[in-house]
Amino acid sequence: MSYKYSGRMLREGRSWTDNDGIQHPASWGRWTDEEKAAKGLVWVDDPAPFDNRFYWGRDAQGNLIPKELDDVPAVDENGDPVLDKDGNQIITKGLRTQLMEQTKRQADGLLKPTDWMVIRGVELPGRPVSTEVKNYRQAVREASDAIEAAIYVCGTIEDIIMIHTVPVDQDGNPTGNAPINNWPKEI
Repeated sequence: MSYKYSGRMLREGRSWTDNDGIQHPASWGRWTDEEKAAKGLVWVDDPAPFDNRFYWGRDAQGNLIPKELDDVPAVDENGDPVLDKDGNQIITKGLRTQLMEQTKRQADGLLKPTDWMVIRGVELPGRPVSTEVKNYRQAVREASDAIEAAIYVCGTIEDIIMIHTVPVDQDGNPTGNAPINNWPKEI
């Protein structure tokens, strides 16, 4: 929320100079709305907030700029491929790839605390992994597969937003996890 003069944003508490070279005092913020309008000041609302997980920002018209869903080969200002030190074209990962990688890291993090039990069961056959641990590990793998499938079929930013949205009942109370976070309860 601020004022604009001749395309310039003004900061309250700071003096400013108009197009005729007249310097106005730092106390201009105390002027009435009529005085501000008479000097050519225009009120500008702050842009609505946006979720930077899905959008880069806003364009000059205030429209949201969505992030790419798919991977994009990097090119320079001439349209030539941008190469890494080995001569391979650099690929900028899209949201879909980023979310798939995030899901795999999450599954790995959920499985790691019980990895030692599986290793012990292999190395010491007399010490089998409990059914509870086996079921939990299978549930983590199934959840990861389901989340990855949900990501894969997303065709728009709105679809990506939907898998991040917590379902709610008619009163707005959460009824479960967002599909992207639908993991089994840790043991």
